[in-house]
Amino acid sequence: MIKLTDFAAVIFDMDGLVLDTESTYNKAWQQAAQLIGLELDEQFWQSLSGLHYADVERCLLTKCGADFDLDSFNRLSASSWRDYVASNGIAVKAGFAELLSVIQQQSLPYALATNSPAINALECLELAGIDEVFSVIVTRDDVQRGKPAPDIFLATADCLHVDIKRCLVLEDSPAGIAAAVSSGAFSVYIPSVLPIDRQAAAQCDLLINDLAELARMVTRS
Repeated sequence: MIKLTDFAAVIFDMDGLVLDTESTYNKAWQQAAQLIGLELDEQFWQSLSGLHYADVERCLLTKCGADFDLDSFNRLSASSWRDYVASNGIAVKAGFAELLSVIQQQSLPYALATNSPAINALECLELAGIDEVFSVIVTRDDVQRGKPAPDIFLATADCLHVDIKRCLVLEDSPAGIAAAVSSGAFSVYIPSVLPIDRQAAAQCDLLINDLAELARMVTRS
C-alpha cells in the first residue's frame, strides 16, 4: 500500500502509460514492414516498447542488417501511423482521469516525462484531447540521454523543484522502469505489453495492473 502524501510529486510516462500510443506505433511499424516485405515476430515489435526512436532504429538495423532501408521504413511507418490516428484518434488509458483527480484533490504537483520528441508528444496529447492537462512536460529533446538513462526523470524533478527521491514515477516499459530506478525515484510498473518483463518486475518498487487499480489504492490509503 502506498500513500500519495508520502511523495512530493507524481511523474507520468506518456506512451503506453497515459496514452495508448504503443499500439498505434506497433501497428504502423508492422504495416510498414509488410509493405517492404519484412517479416518479424510479435516478440520483436513488443521489445521496442518505451524506446526512443533512435534506439528503435538501432534495433531494426541490428535485427535486419546494416543495409536495411531505414528511410523507406520510416516514411511508410509515419504514413501508416497518421492514417491510423486520423481515423481512430489516440485513446487515454483507463484509470488516468480517476488517478489525476485524486492527485489534484491532494494538491500534489505532477508532470509528464516522455522519451518522445516534443513535437510528437504535443501532437499525441492533442489528438487524445488532453493537451491542457500537463503544465510541466519534459521530453527527449530536453536531455542528453533518453530512457533507460535517468536523465528525463532527474530533469523533471528539477522542473518541479522537488527531490527525485520523493517522486512517484509511473511507467509501463522496461526502459522506463530502468530509468526510474536509476534516478532514485519510487517506481511503479504498470505493464502495457504482456507477458510482463521479469527484470522490470524485479526492479520496480510496485507492480500493478493499471492506473485504475492505482487510483483505487491511493484513494483508500
